[in-house]
Amino acid sequence: MSIYREGYEIYLKKCEQFGLEPINFHYYVIQLSQEQLNAYNEQARNSKGSN
Repeated sequence: MSIYREGYEIYLKKCEQFGLEPINFHYYVIQLSQEQLNAYNEQARNSKGSN
């Protein structure tokens, strides 16, 4: 779940940069596409394997 939180932090910074009102974390996660979720999960698996 921490990898989703990292993505959310980037999202928050971009919203601030462009003067947009961000959605909360829960809605951010449910708005991710299956492709995005798969990429996050794959990255998390790879980072666990390298530790």
